[in-house]
Amino acid sequence: MKAIYRLSLVALCATLAFTSCVTPSQVNYLQDMHHGSQIELENKFQAIICPYDELDIHVFGTQEEDHLVKPFNIGSSLSSANSNRRGTYLVDVNGDIQFPVLGQIHVAGLTRLELQDTIKAMLERGNYLAQPVIMVRFANFKIFFLGAEGGKSITISNERCTFLEALALSGDLSIYTNRNKIAVMREVDGKMVMRYLDPRSSSVFQDPFFMLQQNDFIITQNYNTSTSRNEARNFIGMWASTIMSTITLTLTLINLFKK
Repeated sequence: MKAIYRLSLVALCATLAFTSCVTPSQVNYLQDMHHGSQIELENKFQAIICPYDELDIHVFGTQEEDHLVKPFNIGSSLSSANSNRRGTYLVDVNGDIQFPVLGQIHVAGLTRLELQDTIKAMLERGNYLAQPVIMVRFANFKIFFLGAEGGKSITISNERCTFLEALALSGDLSIYTNRNKIAVMREVDGKMVMRYLDPRSSSVFQDPFFMLQQNDFIITQNYNTSTSRNEARNFIGMWASTIMSTITLTLTLINLFKK
């Protein structure tokens, strides 16, 4: 019996050692914030339209203008030549779209709201519609994940997504992810730019990459660069847990037989 108890103690110590190798300071978010903390966001982000973006554009009018609106929406006989099968407009390499009736419109560099105003003004100047209402949305606002968490992408339903929101939508990080080595990579003026963001500190709110843009990459890595070490740790942890369960069951059966 003494041998069994000794083995139980060894297995318990091994389990604790492998489950406590990551400390709260390495994992917990926004550690310097407390109840009532307030941090002003420097940038009120609006996504900028870029080449290869896909845009959902719909034109609406008054009930009297209902028949006049149809030519300006994809699906009519005059629908755009560069629209795809999903009914969206693909921005070409020059930053242009071919819009029904109005023709070529340069959209790169505009926000969604600015493009709405641009199309509205063109329709009014051409006397096509008296009171048009334009709705523009991004159809391909995606954030991509690479690294320790595996490769995946998330689709953002609106044009605003913060770094923390993306982490939450992705299913969060594992406890083995190195929080001070989380990279955000994006294309800026024809160059790929990378910045490291640390979600454990409130300073993350002031980083210019905190507000994500369409097609940003979030790249993570584990504390140990060798994946074999993580696999070994998981294997030993499972082994210790199995030993503990077996010993507990054995002791329970011994006590039952004694009675």
